[in-house]
Amino acid sequence: MHLTGCRGLRPLAPESDARRQAAQAITPARLPDMHTRKQIEDYIAAQPELKRGDMHELHRVILAQMPKCKLWFLDGRNDEGKVVSNPSVGYGRQTIKYADGSAREFYQVGMSANTTGISIYILGLKDKAHLAHAYGKELGKASVTGYCIKFKRLEDIHIDVLCAAIGYGVAQTNTLSCGRGAA
Repeated sequence: MHLTGCRGLRPLAPESDARRQAAQAITPARLPDMHTRKQIEDYIAAQPELKRGDMHELHRVILAQMPKCKLWFLDGRNDEGKVVSNPSVGYGRQTIKYADGSAREFYQVGMSANTTGISIYILGLKDKAHLAHAYGKELGKASVTGYCIKFKRLEDIHIDVLCAAIGYGVAQTNTLSCGRGAA
């Protein structure tokens, strides 16, 4: 299965423009962390065949929607090396502010394999009911909570609705933008 991406995405520039833009974009500050990219590739490659294909396609679609975003890989371990969550791939960045006044940078959108399928996390939303109300019924066979969209297979959901939810979440947390045209 090959999905073309999300509704509303602009087509790529002609190849000569794309090459010129890519050459201009390759500066030390914009080079992706190759270790992170390798971790992401290895994580996706380690999944069972059907899940691997779905995660690879989701990774491609999210990157098409957020082409200049920071990539993250979290192995699910805390500072002591104890497993506290499933590994996850993160896209974008936002500043999370805590009640005690502290803050830290974290991703806007996450993707993680779980025991029954795949979870997409849309973090930083103020209205925890918005995802379920706005996208839940149209999404397909998925469970939607305050910030998580969980489904078994990519074919069970409407990818354009998922992309709309991701777009909404990124727009809500766009203090450090990673969408089209952002640095």
